[in-house]
Amino acid sequence: MRNGIRTWIGDRFVCVLCLAVCASSPAARAGAAGGAWQVGTPIATYWAGPSLTDAVAQQMAEGGFNLVWCGSEQELDVAQRHGLRGQLTSGLFTPATLDDPSRLEQLDALIARVSKHPALYAYFLTDEPGAAQFPSLGKLVSYLRQRDPAHLAYINLFPTYANNEQLGTKGDVVAAYREHLRLYVEQVKPSLISYDHYQFRLKGDGEQYFLNLAMIRKAAQEAGVPFLNIVQACTWAPDAMRIPNPDELRYLVYTTAAYGAQGISYYVYAHPNHYGSLVGMDGVPGPLYYAVKSYNREFVAIARELQPLRSLSVYHTAMKEAGCEPLPADAAFQIESPQSPASPRGFLLGLFGAAQKPTHVVVVNLDYKAEATVSLKGPGDLELFDARAGQWTSGEKPAIDLTLPPGGGALARIAQ
Repeated sequence: MRNGIRTWIGDRFVCVLCLAVCASSPAARAGAAGGAWQVGTPIATYWAGPSLTDAVAQQMAEGGFNLVWCGSEQELDVAQRHGLRGQLTSGLFTPATLDDPSRLEQLDALIARVSKHPALYAYFLTDEPGAAQFPSLGKLVSYLRQRDPAHLAYINLFPTYANNEQLGTKGDVVAAYREHLRLYVEQVKPSLISYDHYQFRLKGDGEQYFLNLAMIRKAAQEAGVPFLNIVQACTWAPDAMRIPNPDELRYLVYTTAAYGAQGISYYVYAHPNHYGSLVGMDGVPGPLYYAVKSYNREFVAIARELQPLRSLSVYHTAMKEAGCEPLPADAAFQIESPQSPASPRGFLLGLFGAAQKPTHVVVVNLDYKAEATVSLKGPGDLELFDARAGQWTSGEKPAIDLTLPPGGGALARIAQ
């Protein structure tokens, strides 16, 4: 996270996790008691929020969130009452605990109590560690995994624009971040790769959003684990960063899904000195909360459909930023001439399937300022997924017209 949030988080915070389908389809490993941790229902969560009361939990559930942060065992009870999964925070979840017999005994007792709690989903360890911390975090992750393999040990990583000192690696942006990810996977052996990236500046956008998505997706696939994307949903620096509008937030959700995500997280839910967030400090929802009520449900529905599949490739029809791979002429799915004026940002196509055969595609309108109507062509008759209803509409032709809202997307597949 950014700009002073960590201090407050030490006392209490809430977060939304987004996970992505990876090479070995780890999203299909879904959380049975006593077994290895599994993603289960794709995650919708948030970062930084109030203590979990029944009123807060109800608001979160109504907003389509399904993972909340719990600062106590009592808050796990609250989460359970509202059908939510909880990520538990504790000062015991640090590497130093392993070297202190008294604290280690307390940790063992805590795990023994909460590991059987129906609402427990994950343990929060730390946010944005440098590479020097990876060996000790790896020992802690291993310890927790041995004692409670059914629940996630959660760590969140820096974005690509972190500097070399923060990352603990050397080189240019790509080299330093690639090494950061390599060391993390090798030394920590995470069950999930999570990171945050905020690119909506006061004037224009950052240029590493898709680079970061591509690098995280690749690292997660190589490790055989899912990944999670925490996206910008406020400003904490009004002189430098803008508040995303609902269309821009939709763009973040659908691009994350197209890269294979199994979950989405928003920065922030509610926090002092953060403006335009999902909910105000008085608990009153803002425009972005009402937007994510729909986005969360659409995301979870689409990610659930993609869980059994592998993210095979991600292509851009027009974007030239680092990390954007152009759509090949022989790709299984193609965008035909748009029926509305073409945006210079173009479209994003995330291809999914099994055994290297694309059968599904997520198409995203990368213009978050204008609606786009386009024809999608596939290798066979196509079906379209209604993410709000959770149903497929049968198709009888290999090309279908899509009208996509600003930053919006759609899931299609070869007819079954």
